[in-house]
Amino acid sequence: MARNHSRRRRKRSRFKGAASLLLFAAIICAITVVWFGNPLHEKPDWQGSVRPIFMQGKLTGYEAQSSGKNMLMPLKLVQSKIDPTVRYEDDSQTVIMATRQSLLYMKVSKAQGELNGKAYALSVAPQVISGEVYIPIEAVRDVYGVSIHEDPVTGAVILMKAGEKVRLGIVEKKDGPQDATIALRKEASSLSFILTDISQRTKVRIWSKQGDWYFVQLDNGYAGYIKSDHIAEGEELVIPSAKDDLSISEKHWEGRPVNLAWEAVYNRKPDPSKFDPMPGVNVVSPTWFSVVDHEGTVESKADPAYVSWAHRKGMEVWGLLSNSFNPELTTEALSTFERRKSIVDQMISFALENDLDGINIDFENVHTKDGPNVTQFLRELKPMAREHDLILSIDVTPKSQSEMWSAFLDRKSLGTITDYLMVMAYDEHWAASPKAGSVASLPWTEASIKRIIQEDEVPPQKVVLGIPLYTRVWSETPKEGKIKVTSKSLGMKSAAGIIAEFKLKPKFRAAEGQNYVEYTEDGVVKKIWLEDQVSLKARVELAKSLKLGGIGAWNRTFADENAWVTLKKISE
Repeated sequence: MARNHSRRRRKRSRFKGAASLLLFAAIICAITVVWFGNPLHEKPDWQGSVRPIFMQGKLTGYEAQSSGKNMLMPLKLVQSKIDPTVRYEDDSQTVIMATRQSLLYMKVSKAQGELNGKAYALSVAPQVISGEVYIPIEAVRDVYGVSIHEDPVTGAVILMKAGEKVRLGIVEKKDGPQDATIALRKEASSLSFILTDISQRTKVRIWSKQGDWYFVQLDNGYAGYIKSDHIAEGEELVIPSAKDDLSISEKHWEGRPVNLAWEAVYNRKPDPSKFDPMPGVNVVSPTWFSVVDHEGTVESKADPAYVSWAHRKGMEVWGLLSNSFNPELTTEALSTFERRKSIVDQMISFALENDLDGINIDFENVHTKDGPNVTQFLRELKPMAREHDLILSIDVTPKSQSEMWSAFLDRKSLGTITDYLMVMAYDEHWAASPKAGSVASLPWTEASIKRIIQEDEVPPQKVVLGIPLYTRVWSETPKEGKIKVTSKSLGMKSAAGIIAEFKLKPKFRAAEGQNYVEYTEDGVVKKIWLEDQVSLKARVELAKSLKLGGIGAWNRTFADENAWVTLKKISE
């Protein structure tokens, strides 16, 4: 019995000794890890991937296909990381890249595309692989100026965007043997696992700093943390930005206010020899072009004689293209790249044939669902217009809840794409308005312009204030105990004729910033909010105070002889 008890004491002693030894070893191990760092290694998450793509040292989650000049990038990567506007149209298997400088399109399995209207040969065609679209890296490089480094051993691909910067560095250990390696750790801690051991004098990209650790990446794709005292900073690598030099016409208009007059052209050609003088006007925009069918056919009423007259007078001609204000036609005509391209090609051809200086787009009465295609059409038209030194502008309404006249317009994107947004700041009270009122009261006009500048972040110098040269004579007729409101539009001369005929005395209404007259004819109350020198002067002053890109008057035939003298002050 005593012998058994003694044996149990010896076992407990041996157990306590072993436990103490293990505890001591653990303490020594912990001290070693803390003092010298965690010696354990771990493979990076991307090992096993064939060609993982990195940006700023981080895995993108995408892989490239093939290598060298035949490398293909996932379309989704380009859309998510480089340009979200890159479009793929599944029916035609067409990839479209459009910037202000370049329009490139290419088709799946076709090694020939088109860049700014010219044939573009590809080393490898776009492909659909496992249901995903892949596009040639050379196309992405040519349009967006990206830089690629591909490691021949690991297959890692380091992608940098145009304009991106990264500091380069060299790994060095200031103490210890020259052949000593430096641990690249998974996290910014010496307790973190080691991803790889780096030889001294190895070049790295320094992506960021966290405390006294640098987040760096090797050419082979390995990315992790190194103590900053083990890195000697070197030069900064800058990927050249894509060239965005102004065209000749863009330089011409830089800092110069636009003073445009729209020319409404219907069945008969305007005869410039009968026009009143238009001092100060530097652009005319005749409504010559219309999309007339679902295929995108453009009808032209262009008049070379009118262009010659304008150029002799020192005015540019920006031909206007409308969608015939037909929503169903617009849906079909803009539905495919081929149809949009046809419209673009026709407009460029008409512009060159008729010596135009610009193109003005006026698409109205459009379904909201077609808004993205309107934006895409402008996106595809801009680089082609720029290629031929043409100014591109688009007419937009003030923001409202109207689906067909306002909601389809992506003013923010359009302001980025085009040279000018022509804000049609009129029809506050439209022809069929149930209430009589101003075509464009000054407070409403100012609020409309400011809202686009502020909410849609359109630079003021790209905004042109549309000014009405017409007004409406409102009739309020008693009928069955109610007042029936109707209107008729008239130009400045006609309004002045009514004032003279009825011997009216205009009164200034501060609420609208306009002169106003009211009279009765055959028992019907007539009201007119006048467009005259008072209102025109106020609109010009508003444009100047907001530092806008200029003014545009709708339309020439509504003006009196003094209107242009007042509007000329935009340049003074």
